[in-house]
Amino acid sequence: MAAQRDAHEAPAIRAFGIALEARRSAAGLSKNELAEKLGCSPQYVGQIEVAKNTPSKAFAQDLDTLFEAGEQFYKLWKLVNDTRHLTTLPPGFEKYVKLEKQASKIQKFEPLLITGLFQTEAYSRTIMGHSLQPDAADSAIAARMKRKELLFQANPPHVFLILDEGVIRRTVGTREIMREQLEHLLELSDEGGKVKIQIVPSGVGYYAGLTGGFTILGFDDKPDVAYTESAGEGKLVEGRDRVALKVIAWDLIQGHTLDVVRSRALLKEVMESYERV
Repeated sequence: MAAQRDAHEAPAIRAFGIALEARRSAAGLSKNELAEKLGCSPQYVGQIEVAKNTPSKAFAQDLDTLFEAGEQFYKLWKLVNDTRHLTTLPPGFEKYVKLEKQASKIQKFEPLLITGLFQTEAYSRTIMGHSLQPDAADSAIAARMKRKELLFQANPPHVFLILDEGVIRRTVGTREIMREQLEHLLELSDEGGKVKIQIVPSGVGYYAGLTGGFTILGFDDKPDVAYTESAGEGKLVEGRDRVALKVIAWDLIQGHTLDVVRSRALLKEVMESYERV
């Protein structure tokens, strides 16, 4: 894997680098000497130590053999590998997910894709497969599917989802994947459920939501927060005045939506269109 300019923030990657530097120093080896023994470049050794690159399984096993370290480096590599999907999360998202679990109300608007909390595994895999290696994708998808459990817990939050019509008409993966995904949305928004879905129809011209998706989290015992994400960069929005701007944006967008009943009818219509050849 190519090195990156800034050091990884992931604790597992940093721990591997710290352990490597400690073992190398204790053995009295320079980076050049260690690299020669392992058959790699000194630059790679240096990148691992400062957490600007991630170790390979073979590199970890070679270190264990050289330093007679048991499985120290293999176990560290496994921790890096098992949590690698977390290094792809946008800044602020990890904190957002913790807050999401505590929220009593969730309002989401998405103009481009069905957001992770409502994705089927197949839809999620189609998206993850474009940016992650298979093993990292598996970990990320498992984490995403587990995150969905909050929708089915004993006292789930009240959830309001607004989608642009283009989201449900954009074929992500195959027609079968889209049919399954839209069927899932219909099941989540079934009468009596806590997920209410509304659609902004394609006939609407420019509206406030076209600047990007966002989420507002409401709490019973603390101030609301919002979260925005664009081009892989996430941002947690806090402070009453700043969150209020998102609430206003939500109200403006909702003013263009179909009501819940007509939105469900549109979802069903588009779902059935994916069944036709």
